[in-house]
This record gives sequence, structure tokens and C-alpha cells, in this order.
Amino acid sequence: MKRHLQTKHPDHAQKTKDFFQRKEKDLQGQKQVITQRTTTPAKAQTASYAVAYLIAQRKEAHTIGEDLIKPAAVAMCRAMHGEKVAGDLDTIPLSNDTVRRRIHDIADDIRCQLIERVKNVRYALQIDESTDISNSAQLLVFIRYSFDGRLHEDMLFCSTLEGTCTGDAIFTELDSKLREMGLLWDQCVGVCIGGAGAMLGERKGLRGKIMQVASNVNFAHCIIHREALASEALVPELNSVLETAIKIVNFIKSQPLNARLFAILCKDMGSDYEALLLHTEARWFSRGKVLTHLYQVRYEVRLFLLECGSTLSVHLCDSIWLAKLAYLASIYEKLNELNLSIQGPNTNILTKSDKVNAFRRKLERWAVRYEEGNVEMFPLLEEFVEENELHACLDNMRGAIAIHLRSLFNHFKKYFKEETTPQQHDWIQQPFTATGSHLPSDLENALLELSSDGTLRMKFESTTLDKFWISVAEEYPGLSKTAMNHRPKAGDAVLQEANPYFPSIMLSKELSLECELEDVEELLDQEPGELTNEELIELEEERMAEEKTVIDKNTWLKLNLQKPATDVFTHRF
Repeated sequence: MKRHLQTKHPDHAQKTKDFFQRKEKDLQGQKQVITQRTTTPAKAQTASYAVAYLIAQRKEAHTIGEDLIKPAAVAMCRAMHGEKVAGDLDTIPLSNDTVRRRIHDIADDIRCQLIERVKNVRYALQIDESTDISNSAQLLVFIRYSFDGRLHEDMLFCSTLEGTCTGDAIFTELDSKLREMGLLWDQCVGVCIGGAGAMLGERKGLRGKIMQVASNVNFAHCIIHREALASEALVPELNSVLETAIKIVNFIKSQPLNARLFAILCKDMGSDYEALLLHTEARWFSRGKVLTHLYQVRYEVRLFLLECGSTLSVHLCDSIWLAKLAYLASIYEKLNELNLSIQGPNTNILTKSDKVNAFRRKLERWAVRYEEGNVEMFPLLEEFVEENELHACLDNMRGAIAIHLRSLFNHFKKYFKEETTPQQHDWIQQPFTATGSHLPSDLENALLELSSDGTLRMKFESTTLDKFWISVAEEYPGLSKTAMNHRPKAGDAVLQEANPYFPSIMLSKELSLECELEDVEELLDQEPGELTNEELIELEEERMAEEKTVIDKNTWLKLNLQKPATDVFTHRF
């Protein structure tokens, strides 16, 4: 080193020791500065992931982090806490590419967590295939499983189907994805499917393919889909009113100038609404909302149509037509309320069945009361009749409305057949009040012991049904397993979903299920020549209704809109 100093640095050969110590200290300080400038602090990394997650949840462009969020945060901190804190925020990486990478990392981590959760437990699948707005066939699969003492539901994957959407193609894609994730068919205890032939067929449909590899799987059918089919039928008089209402809406909404002029008119008249809603058959709530909206701005619409010289204004001057419109708005609002009541978390399939049966009984009573001249169950119709003193007009449309109510009742009876012995499931919903005399003696004894436990009674009153039966699995394993695994005999119309351990009770996310499939399966498995005209029409109606159902991707696409759908996963933390 001395030779190197004398030959390479002769100018410093005579320097003292203190000189070299100062140089060493300066060098170490420079290294520290370089490290601080090139290494992102751990807190800044954490903040970067948190902001990227929020951007993905709100489906914003990735550039918003660098263009808006960071400058706004820095400006606020500079105003409130000074330059030092603002400078710390400026170190958070939020560029477009960084946000994209963060979202990819979050999605991959969520997928790994989900797979680890369900690898060693039994699970149920919820499957639907639909065509999106870009004409791509999307296979969407949700998984339901038990974790940490309660049931969870998460999106397992979304995959684009290439070519045809047959039962074989759907099963091939589904099977390959499950194998890729390391999930076994032996652990699958339930599958929820739609009403299309590609799903239901026992020979060539998805159901038949799954039964070949997992014969113990319980299948269920979407109840909300059947509720929508049951409400499709209208008598000609009421159908004419609906079609005319749609024409009126389209006359205003389809032309931008008309829409703007109508908004000005509504504003000048002090209306609650300044626009109408477009009707679409693909959305189940559409009829009720469109008709209610139109009825509430009927005066404004009539005036607008008269100013435009449209012949459609004649209908809005007809009291009978307006009364029928009020009835349709009321009855579809009732159907929308039923639809919402059988959705959502913390519900089970038995209560959904009760709500459908209660609505069916209401329809029967409404028909009788309407024939007696009572319309108080339809608020808009009652309001219209009272305001215009049109009690006599009820006689002119009594036949059409009564026929529609009874037709609706018959359609609900067709799609939701009554259970022959509904009381046999009472002990599942009310284990502390119902009897289990039909159960085997050992289970009946266990039920008597459970119903005498005051602590469990308090727990039952403060928790959901699925959590309660999962919580008593260790103390009453046989009773818990029977309650949750119970499946009614063929021909019963008990509504049922599948869950990881016990395929009888399941929470509902967007869809509920109905397990009365035998009549549809028989038709699907027959040769075409064996079907009657009525059966062919019925199958075609179900097929068309299924094709009209379009899944709104925004309900599940919560991560990275620029990322392929198969890599996007949602998760509740």
C-alpha cells in the first residue's frame, strides 16, 4: 500500500494520518447519501401498495397516483406540517408502471391466500357462463368454503372460453383451472349452475361431466333466474301497456335533443326527475324502475308529447291506460322487493324458500281482494284511483288484472313447487322450538340435549344460522352434519345451496339456488323427437332467458382493469 501511495498518489505521500481519516469519514458519508437516495424506505413501499389497492378498488386509471394523488398529498402535508413531511411523501413511488406492478403483486398474493385456504377443506362452486359486451364468452366461478368459523365466498377465477360454449368445453376449462390450483373434485360437495342446456344436461351438459368425476356433488339451480322467468308472462292488455310505455321512453331517450328539451321542461315544472330510464330485458329490475319513473313524471311526459305532436300522448290522456300503468309499476315494484329480499349476505336457503312461498300466497290473496274492489296492496294504483275518483274504471280492467295475478301465481307455482313436508326442516331453522320426531333416535336425543342448553340458545339468538351449526360441530357432530348435509328427497322443492362442509345451508352473494331440476333434466335428456310442442316452447323460453342474462363485470372486477380477467381476484380482508 505504501508503494501504491508513493507511485500513484505522490502528492499525498507526506500527508498525516488525520488527513486520511477525514477522507474516510467523507467517503462513508457519501455512501450513506447514495443509499438514502436509491433505496425506497419500507414505509414508502407500504404506502405505495396501499394507494395502488385503493386505485384498483375504485377502477381508476393507474396514472392517477402520480398525476393527482401524490401531488395532492404533498400539497396538503406542506400546508399543514411543513416541507419535511411533504418531502417524505414525495418518496412514495406511484408511477403508472409501479401501480400496475403493485396490483399484480396484490392479485397474486390474494390468489395464493385463497388457494391455501381451500386446499384442505371441502368447498362448493358457483358457476355461470355469459357473453360480455365485447361478445366474449366468460366463465365466472365463485367458491364457497368454511374458514375461521364462518362461510366465505370469493371469486375463484374468470376465464374466456374460446369457440363454442358446450358443456364439454365448460367442463374442460373448469377442470384444468382446478387442477392448476391443486383443488380436488373429491372435496367439492356442491355446484350451483344456471338454467341453460349446456349446464343442466346429464349426458352432454356440465352437470353430466362433473358427475363422471364427482358423483357425490349436489347440484342446485338459480332461484332468482326462475323468479324472473315467472314474472315474464303478461296478458295482452297489460303487455300492450308495457310496450307503449317503452315506446314513450324511447321516443324521448333515443333522441338527444328530445332528452335535453324534456330535462328543461321537468326543471321548469319543478319535477323530482329530469330524465327517464331506458328499459332492458337483461336487467331484472328494469321493468319496475322504468314504469315507476314514467308514472311519476306522467304529467311532464304528456305535456312534452303534446308539444311534439306525438300520437303517443293519447295514451297519457286515457285514465284506463294510466291506471294499468300504475298497476304494472306497483306489481313490478313488489317483484323487485322480493328479488332483493332473497339476495345478500347472512341469509340461508330455507328462509329464501319461505319468502318465495309467502309471496306466492300473497298473489293468491291479492287476486281475491282485487276482485272485491280492494286495491290498497298496489299503492300507485290506489293513489291514482283516489286522486281521480275513478273507482268505476276498476270494473273495466278488473278482468285483465285479476287474470294477470292468477297467471303470476300459477307461474310461481310452476317454477317453485311446494314442498310436501316442509315441517321436516323446521328443526334446522329453529332447533330450540321445533321437534325432531322424524329424525333417528340418536339425532333426536342430540336435538333434545341441544335445545335444553341455555348457553347455546343465547348463542343461536346472536349469530347467523350457518355460524351456529358450524360452531356446534364438535359438540354435536352427528346432529350438525345431518342438519347441514340434509338434502330433501327427489321431488321436493326445497331451495338449496352448497357449502364447504354441509351442502344444505349457504350464504348468498348475488344468486340463490333452487334444486328442483328433475323435470328440466328429463326434458334435456330426451331426444328432440320425443318432446311435445309445449315442452319445446318451454325449453326455448328458458334458453332465451339464459342468453339474455349478462353478468356485469364491475361486480367482480375490483383489481386492475388493465390486467387479464383470469389474473384478477377479489378478497375481503
